[in-house]
Amino acid sequence: MISRQNIINATKQRAGNIGLPILALCWVSFFWGTTWLATKEGVKAMPALQMAGLRLFIGGCLYMIFFLYKKAPLPKGKQRLPILVLALLNFVLSNGMVTLGLKYISSGLAAIIGAIVPLWIVIFSAIRGERLPFQAIAGILLGFGGVCIIFSEHLQDFFNAGFRLGIIFSVAGGIAWAVGSMYTQKKAASFNPYFSLGFQMLISGIVMSGIAQAQGNTIAFTAIPASAWWAISYLVIIGSVLTFAAYIYTLQHLPMALASVYAYVNPVVAVLLGAVILNEPLNGYIALGGAVTIGGVYLVNYAMRRAKK
Repeated sequence: MISRQNIINATKQRAGNIGLPILALCWVSFFWGTTWLATKEGVKAMPALQMAGLRLFIGGCLYMIFFLYKKAPLPKGKQRLPILVLALLNFVLSNGMVTLGLKYISSGLAAIIGAIVPLWIVIFSAIRGERLPFQAIAGILLGFGGVCIIFSEHLQDFFNAGFRLGIIFSVAGGIAWAVGSMYTQKKAASFNPYFSLGFQMLISGIVMSGIAQAQGNTIAFTAIPASAWWAISYLVIIGSVLTFAAYIYTLQHLPMALASVYAYVNPVVAVLLGAVILNEPLNGYIALGGAVTIGGVYLVNYAMRRAKK
C-alpha cells in the first residue's frame, strides 16, 4: 500500500520538476519581448548589421568557450551542414533582417510582425501539401486581418521609403525564421543544442560583420557610444545567452503547447514597454490589431495540435 507520505513526496517532486521549466518559460516570455527595445536602441546609435554581428559574435564566443572548457565533442560529419544552414537562416537572414527593419519602424510594430511566424510555418506546410484544418485557415485569415488593422493607420507611412523598407526587412526576417524552424524539425542533427547554438552565433557573427565591412557601413569601436554598448551587452547576456538557454530548456521539459506561450506574450511586452520607455505610439488600432493577430496565431497553433493528435 502506498503511504500518504509517499504520495506527498511524489507530489512535491512533480511540482519541483515542473517549477523550474515554468520559471524558464516566464523568463523567455518577458525578456525576449524586451530585446526588441534593446535592439531598437542599439540601431539608433550604430549601423544595424555591425551591431547584430558584434552581438552574435560575442554571444557565440561565450558559448564556445564554455563548452570547449567542458570538453564537449565537436560537430562531425552530417552535423556540420545543419549548423551552417541554421546559422544562415536563423541569424544571418532572420536576425539580420529584423535588426535592419528596426532601423526604420518601432519595436512594437516589429514584434507584432515577428509574432506571425507560426502563420508562415503553416502556410509553407500547406504549400508542401499538408492538409490544413478549417480552424487553421480561419486563424491565418484572423492573424493577417489583425496586421491589416494595425497598418490601417499607417497607410500614409507607406509613402515613406524607409517605412516600407522596415516592413519588408521585418517580414523577410520572420519568413527566414519560419523556414529555419521547419528545417530544424526535419534536418537538424542530434547534437548538443546549446553548443550548436554557439556555433550558429559565432558563424553568423563573423558573416554579418564581414558583410558590414564589405559595405563600408561600420564605425570605429572607439566611436560606438555607451548607449550602443549597453544595448549590445543586454542583447548578449539576456537575449543571446540566458534567454536562448532558457528557451531550449523549456522545449526539453514542457509540452510544445505550453512552451509556445512565449510567442503570445513577447509582442505584448514589446508594445507596452515600447510605449512606456521609448514613447512609441500605442492606440486603439495597435491594441485591437495586436490582440486579433495573437488570437489568430493561437487559433492556428490550437488547430494544428488537434490535427496532429
